[in-house]
Amino acid sequence: MTGTATFDQLRLDGVGRSFGGHDALRDLDLSVRAGEFIALLGPSGCGKSTALNCLAGLLPLTAGSIWQDDRRIDTLPPERRGFGMVFQNYALFPHLTVRGNIAFGLQMRRLPKAEIAQRTADAIKLVQLEEHAGKLPGQLSGGQQQRVAIARAVVLEPSLVLMDEPLSNLDAKLRLEMRTEIRRLHQSLGLTTVYVTHDQEEALSMADRLVVLRKGQVQQIGTPEELHTRPANWHVADFMGFRNLLQLTVAEEGRQVVVEGNGVRLAATAMTPVRQGDQVVAAVRPEDLVIAGPAQDGNVLRAEVEVVEYQGRELAVEAITEHGLRLHIRTPDRVAAGDAVSVSVAPDRLLVFDRGDEALPASTPALGDPGAPEKVLSATGGDGS
Repeated sequence: MTGTATFDQLRLDGVGRSFGGHDALRDLDLSVRAGEFIALLGPSGCGKSTALNCLAGLLPLTAGSIWQDDRRIDTLPPERRGFGMVFQNYALFPHLTVRGNIAFGLQMRRLPKAEIAQRTADAIKLVQLEEHAGKLPGQLSGGQQQRVAIARAVVLEPSLVLMDEPLSNLDAKLRLEMRTEIRRLHQSLGLTTVYVTHDQEEALSMADRLVVLRKGQVQQIGTPEELHTRPANWHVADFMGFRNLLQLTVAEEGRQVVVEGNGVRLAATAMTPVRQGDQVVAAVRPEDLVIAGPAQDGNVLRAEVEVVEYQGRELAVEAITEHGLRLHIRTPDRVAAGDAVSVSVAPDRLLVFDRGDEALPASTPALGDPGAPEKVLSATGGDGS
């Protein structure tokens, strides 16, 4: 079985979708090269599943267009687009065997019986289910059912495979195994894949490029490394694992800025243009906060450990400064609740972003409020996706 990409580029031009006057997706511009693995990533309500359903033809567009090279396809019904779809809930026929489920689409296309049998057998072998070919879905594990769903999609040799959070119903061990399996199939078959997930680790490990969405709009498009190391704004940073998001004020300008507020003054790296006096968001990953030994000058915060979670070689630590700044830390150092610690961060790992016009969460006090402790910001999202 080989991939059958029938286009050089899939292009979404200004794609939008509204529901009752509410924009679930706005101005999505994206080009997907044949053979590429694209992940649509974001919190619930960000528009990623809406985008996938627009691609599939399950939702009509309210703005924009979709093209395969010079052929416009958003006006075509789903069955004429030639795409394969893998759903979150597998959507297998319970009365058909593994073999029957995988062969179903080929039978609908009225292909010769010999070809159906051969392509079905090849797909079953591809997902390593030869011993289970005669079983019904109810006799399979979740991971096996998901393999059937993937085989059913790829047996049609589609020009594009669409996957809507296909691993969310699996346990942690199976998710890891299926992540590797999906990537292996993508590479070995030369598939073009658009994959929806809310799991940033899953997206980073699988995709060639990521599209981060928030409230229906693209926040950033780039490679895993680009998004991991150079997020475009604090919303992307929040979603890409910068768990510590601190509301501070710029005290000194420059590429390396000084930010301060509620008992801290730190050197940091500006990722967006900021000026002295601006309220900003400073972001740092838990693993980039280093528990130092004795107190030292420089980028150091002094805090008391409140919560310690054992996670194998590392501890997940939550500590709080005397001014109420809560820190999330990952460390190999053995500490215990009640310990006083000094926490340092390198200026190039503390990234500063313009806060923007959006109001901060109500739980985050304004700077200068003398009685209110400063808290960690959190991402906000709506219902659905």
